[in-house]
Amino acid sequence: FNPTTTIRYSLADNSRVRVEVRNVLGQLVRVLEDSYQSVGVYETTWDGRDSAGQEVASGVYFYSLRSNDVVQTRKLVLAR
Repeated sequence: FNPTTTIRYSLADNSRVRVEVRNVLGQLVRVLEDSYQSVGVYETTWDGRDSAGQEVASGVYFYSLRSNDVVQTRKLVLAR
C-alpha cells in the first residue's frame, strides 16, 4: 500500500477490540484501535506512521486484530 491502507473487520459479538501494527521483529509500531465496540462492521486506516507520528520505512508489517478470544494476523507491505 502507499500511502494508506484500510483494514475492515466485522464483529459478531460486543467486545473489546485491539488492532496493532508490528514490524517483522515483532516490535509494536502503532495501536490503531483499542476500544469496546458493539456488533457491526468497522474499518480503521493506517497511514504508514508509528505511534510518534514518524513515517516508517518501506517493508513488511503485520497487523493483529484481537477481539474476545479471537486473534487474526495479516501481512501488510508498505511501498514508498
